[in-house]
Amino acid sequence: MADPASHRTSLPGHFAIALAFGIGGAVALAAAGWSKISMQSHAARQPHPAWAEMPWPFPMDQWGKGKAYRCTAANCGTEVRVYLRAKIGFCNCTAGVAHDEDLARLSDLTLLGGEAEPLGGGRPIAVGWMDGRARPYQIGSATAVSTAFHHECDALVATAVYNRAPHADVELAMVGFLNSQTVLDWARIELGL
Repeated sequence: MADPASHRTSLPGHFAIALAFGIGGAVALAAAGWSKISMQSHAARQPHPAWAEMPWPFPMDQWGKGKAYRCTAANCGTEVRVYLRAKIGFCNCTAGVAHDEDLARLSDLTLLGGEAEPLGGGRPIAVGWMDGRARPYQIGSATAVSTAFHHECDALVATAVYNRAPHADVELAMVGFLNSQTVLDWARIELGL
């Protein structure tokens, strides 16, 4: 049986260990808290895309009017305008938008006027449940990222227009917007889903 006197002498030792762990834990929590605040303030300085709907700026054509959205430079790093349209029954039902030629055929770059010069090859993208393709272009002094994605035989086309920004940044913001509830709800309505 343990001597009660020896138990009393070990209490200060346990207390010192507990106090050391407590102080160490408090320092760790404080450091984590400062780190979190630092990361939050860093994130607060970064652009956060915020899209506002605006009127469709183009004349009516065989595809009708679409939806237009704008993200300010404060929110996207540069002003970006995105134009969306559905092209029902205008997509390869089997392969979809698999090649740059498919994207060029579906794109709305003609709305912007001027000659569209590719700035590189296209790449696959995913929008909701749909697969598609994106490719950057130069049109006069503006840059555009053209995207097309499909559901069965129907294509949905999006064109982002901007000035002086890295294509990857704008494409990332655009694909994020295309995967937003706003655009996916629009797509379901246009596709009759």
